[in-house]
Amino acid sequence: MFLEKIKSQGISHLSYIMGDKGRAAVIDPRRDCDIYLEVAHRQGSRITHIFETHRNEDYVIGSTELAAMTGAEVYHGAELPFSYGKTTNEGDIFKLGSITLETIKTPGHTHESISIILYDSESGSDPVGVFTGDALFIGDVGRTDFFPDQKELMAGLLFDSIFKKILPLGDHVILYPAHGAGSVCGSGIAKREFSTLGYERLNSPLLQITDRDKFIKTKIQEIHPRPPYFARMEEYNLNGAPLIGKSHSPAPMTAERFEKGLRDGMLAIDVRSAEAFAGAFIPGSISIPLGMVPLYAGWFLPYDHDILLIASSFDDIDLAVRFLNRIGYDRVADHLHQGMNEWAVKGKNFDCIRGVFAGEIQKKISSKEKFTLLDIRSKNEFIAGHLPGAQNIFLGELEHRLSEIRPERPLITFCGSGQRAIIAASILKKHGVDHVENCFGSMQACSHTGCEIVKG
Repeated sequence: MFLEKIKSQGISHLSYIMGDKGRAAVIDPRRDCDIYLEVAHRQGSRITHIFETHRNEDYVIGSTELAAMTGAEVYHGAELPFSYGKTTNEGDIFKLGSITLETIKTPGHTHESISIILYDSESGSDPVGVFTGDALFIGDVGRTDFFPDQKELMAGLLFDSIFKKILPLGDHVILYPAHGAGSVCGSGIAKREFSTLGYERLNSPLLQITDRDKFIKTKIQEIHPRPPYFARMEEYNLNGAPLIGKSHSPAPMTAERFEKGLRDGMLAIDVRSAEAFAGAFIPGSISIPLGMVPLYAGWFLPYDHDILLIASSFDDIDLAVRFLNRIGYDRVADHLHQGMNEWAVKGKNFDCIRGVFAGEIQKKISSKEKFTLLDIRSKNEFIAGHLPGAQNIFLGELEHRLSEIRPERPLITFCGSGQRAIIAASILKKHGVDHVENCFGSMQACSHTGCEIVKG
């Protein structure tokens, strides 16, 4: 018997492959699914079953892709009219050697959400683990805000799923959720990626709220971001995404062709580090540091444009393409050959963004200098602590709220570490805001330099 967890960077997606005696199942596969074939091959197994715990909103599920490669059957909940696969209902049993998988309905995050109970028939009749999808995380529970007109209903369903179906499986049962810390599917998910139902029952904050009405009231007051790309994910994950096959890296492009591509309306995405982008960047390009592509590209990139990449290495290009494919961006055309060096040696125009350290901002605030400190973190982050006089506009809403920024004043972008702030700075530059600086280190640096922090 084997069981392996596959973690996808950026979106903090957790999928699983398990098997015994030559047969294997995958739960919530990602779209670039060669990793599951590699694991199955190493274990001498054939993938025969694919389970979706729910219709995912934050990434393209890889079920149809993996099924096309393996011939495996896809199973998901019965409450949505999926155009592929089969439905599985409460109590359905699937056997893979000594592994037994049982379906239970656990709605709340979505109506069709299911969880999969894992048994080892050779060692006993008690459950060993449970794959909970987005119903129960480590340190948190799933979002219930995807149906605004059914907020109370969904929160109540989630309470019932957790307290009446999942937790009663037993304190010893190992918890296998679909996301880890950093996912947009939960704001309080722990960094630890291993737990049991008993540990969560005793320590997870929301599981301490055992009164159903109080649980519902708490959940409906939560505020979560909902990126525009979620709509495309829901469409793909209901009807099946286009098959991408084996991933191919985009071709190299000369500076001249790259420049022409920009004139023709292609989008230039720079996935280098925030510091590298600030040092020299192509005017009109958007900075999205590589690790942030899965979380933030979907806020800014339309699906009907070709994408050009600027990166520091070929490996970064390959990973950027995978990240973009996972959220449905398949039109990655080419990349700038030799990156910014190619652009510079060909005499092409480039721009830069001055970096500001936290101590300098504190001096500006203390001396009452007139400038705009634009804090682009979420509302919850801002309320938890911010610098005096800061203006809060969430990064994902920035392009639609540019009119709220005073153009006559110098502007410094600010976030948790300076990484999201560089995205904001690049967007402002792209829209003609010239005097933009970026605070590298941002709030993390302020915690080490004694900046005045305001709450509320």
